[in-house]
Amino acid sequence: MKKTLCFTVLCLLSTWCFSQELHVMTFNIRLNTASDSANAWPFRKDMAASQILFHKAHTIGVQEALHNQMMDLKERLPQYKYTGGGRDDGKTKGEYSAIFYDTTRLQMLATETFWLSQTPTVPGSKGWDAAITRIVTWARFRDKKTNKVFYHFNTHFDHKGQEARKESAKLLLRKVKELAGNYPTIITGDFNATPSDEPIRVLLEAEPDLRFTDAKSISATPHYGPTGTFTGFGPKETSNDPIDYIFIRNNLKVLQHATLSQTWGGRFSSDHFPVFATVSL
Repeated sequence: MKKTLCFTVLCLLSTWCFSQELHVMTFNIRLNTASDSANAWPFRKDMAASQILFHKAHTIGVQEALHNQMMDLKERLPQYKYTGGGRDDGKTKGEYSAIFYDTTRLQMLATETFWLSQTPTVPGSKGWDAAITRIVTWARFRDKKTNKVFYHFNTHFDHKGQEARKESAKLLLRKVKELAGNYPTIITGDFNATPSDEPIRVLLEAEPDLRFTDAKSISATPHYGPTGTFTGFGPKETSNDPIDYIFIRNNLKVLQHATLSQTWGGRFSSDHFPVFATVSL
């Protein structure tokens, strides 16, 4: 009798713990350009969607997505919706840094996009020495299983402007604190910076009430997969250092962390590997 009771309790605890888990992904899907030839988006869109579906991601930050790519993913991810707009006008023009979310698990409560510039509320504004316009899209979600509320911020830092990346990191710190306060918060993105670069140090070494934590560094199980995240469609990652990250703050626990490097006949779903984490609220 005691053994049966213990087994039942363990099963219930296991089910409860599993229900707390959220699957998070950051995914630079590479914009749709014919110059990529055999690696162009029309040949990759099914691969990208299948990675999201197979890993049962509940919230996904995508970068470089043009409007037609957003529509392609929306078609292939029927139980998902997205929030965010193009960086040029906040609507459909230019690359999105959007958030897809699983509607069977999450309810979106609020959302907004701001620009990484000295005028973050001005659509299309470009900041500091940035080569192009950059944005952040955020959303506040309620987890339907636990009724807990959390925030997700998603971004793509500039690829050239060193000052822009540093100042973008400072602005992101302030906005996360201002908007999310003490709620559990997930930050995803392509930061175009390695762990030793100044923008990442700004995020990880800020004052305690502002700083982020790299999900990989506190994962309860060892990181799985490559550590580098950019391939440029080459045969493997170009460096052991990542430029794509999942950060967390405010007492989120990280159970798993991985870089997903699946191939289809030697071809990747993007020129970046998706990064995946299982977190617990």
